[in-house]
Amino acid sequence: QVQLVESGGGLVQAGGSLRLSCAASGSIFSINTMGWYRQAPGKQREMVATITWGGVGNYADSVKGRFTISRDNAKNTSYLQMNSLKPEATAVYSCNVLHLGNVYWGQGTQVTVSS
Repeated sequence: QVQLVESGGGLVQAGGSLRLSCAASGSIFSINTMGWYRQAPGKQREMVATITWGGVGNYADSVKGRFTISRDNAKNTSYLQMNSLKPEATAVYSCNVLHLGNVYWGQGTQVTVSS
């Protein structure tokens, strides 16, 4: 089993920045892809960014150029640096990992961007 804990969410004004962290723990052998997703009220969950073990990132069009995903394989941790935040980024952000063919999810952290 793999447990994920997100941190770094909060309230920020439009144009501000936040950095989310996702720490994985448990019986970890090798984490493949790590990702960040978000779900706004009344909307479906959407992919924000993913990153491969080798560090190749993939982004939703809506965040390209403003968000950066990174990871520290030694710490089994991923990060999502969010800059130039917009009110429409308000959502619960959840991280996931692909480990030995299984996908694990964190509980999520609230990000609120005020206008």
